[in-house]
Amino acid sequence: MKKIMMILCIGLLGATINAQKAKIEFKSEVVDYGEIAKGSNGVRQFEFTNTGDAPLIISRVYSSCGCTIPKKPEGPIAPGKSGVIEVKYDTKRVGPIRKTISVYSNASEETLALKIKGTILDSKSVLEKKN
Repeated sequence: MKKIMMILCIGLLGATINAQKAKIEFKSEVVDYGEIAKGSNGVRQFEFTNTGDAPLIISRVYSSCGCTIPKKPEGPIAPGKSGVIEVKYDTKRVGPIRKTISVYSNASEETLALKIKGTILDSKSVLEKKN
């Protein structure tokens, strides 16, 4: 009987611990650069909030291309608090932008895909747009 009670207590404790999860909610999962000139500022931010009931730890952010450099928050994000993932795109490359940033964390959804999009215009195209 004591063994059964001990097993039930351990099981209940384990279920309680697992019930606490971080949850990450982004203001937007897509950043649209729109049409920008070659050499423009390529830094943008994905804003998020931890809507869970445990600290959020972003362990890694990874880009699908070397032309996109993501930067994650260093420490845990407490429940109810907000943070940002910064993304820097190399705007020296003319043409369309379509890149994915993967976010790995301890949130209930362990991997999320963020996207950036837009178009980098050369100086001739920028002048034509102005006229």
